[in-house]
Amino acid sequence: MPTAPLGAAPHRVLTIAGSDSGGGAGIQADMRTFATLGLHACVAITAVTVQNSTGVQDFRGVDPDIVGAQIRSVAGDIGIEAAKTGMLASTAIIEAVAAAADAEGIGKGRATPLVVDPVAASMHGDPLLASEALDALRAELIPRATVVTPNLDEVRLITGIEVVDGDSQRRAADSLLALGAQWALVKGGHLRESPDSPDLLTDGAQFVAFTAPRVPTGHDHGAGDTLAAAITAALAHGRAVPAAVEFGKAWVTEGLRWAYPLGAGHGPVNPLWAVAPSIEHRYGEQTDRSDSP
Repeated sequence: MPTAPLGAAPHRVLTIAGSDSGGGAGIQADMRTFATLGLHACVAITAVTVQNSTGVQDFRGVDPDIVGAQIRSVAGDIGIEAAKTGMLASTAIIEAVAAAADAEGIGKGRATPLVVDPVAASMHGDPLLASEALDALRAELIPRATVVTPNLDEVRLITGIEVVDGDSQRRAADSLLALGAQWALVKGGHLRESPDSPDLLTDGAQFVAFTAPRVPTGHDHGAGDTLAAAITAALAHGRAVPAAVEFGKAWVTEGLRWAYPLGAGHGPVNPLWAVAPSIEHRYGEQTDRSDSP
């Protein structure tokens, strides 16, 4: 296998999220995106899920003290240039994340931008956030968000606004800003009657619309995680929020085009399109090991 000389460390990012045993969403989706974009990913695991392509069968939250300790450990030693959240599961975990973010300079108005992906349920409708934790999400996490990225189901739970068109999408974004987010991105991928996938980004002073052709695939597991991770990666590279969202939108759209079937249900968005050549292509044919003990 070829070797390369040691060089400068890549940009460093942190994902604070749950583990997906099926490998399509959560920590696994984040790390695939970060790796294919050449970033070094640190993790703070918040929950372990039991899931596959058909849904989430169970999960267990990690001790909140351990969640906070993971964040402080890697931020204090390795250093973080951008961070994102995903599944946080409970009020206690949200509070631990908020406290650790404050201690390590992560979040709105601080040195390290924070992308808040307010994961409340899986794409199959399985709950991933305790209902009573919505108040903590509103009071503790969204006010620390450099950008918050809910889908339409999540924005309805958070703001009470049912997004059905551009006007209600704008009102929902304004409501997220009123909760304290610096920027709000209301994703329109679930507006199924729209021929495109319309997203709206605002900081209250400017409104930026993003559209992309709707990709005809049933394999979109991890799309929200992948989008938020790509935005986080762009922020780590120093891009402004609108440019980071534009990049993330293009990235996840390409990932949807390359999505693949897996199991009996929904396959994952595929960021591996960026590194598609096989191991045989890169390193030559496999050695025959049929005689190996």
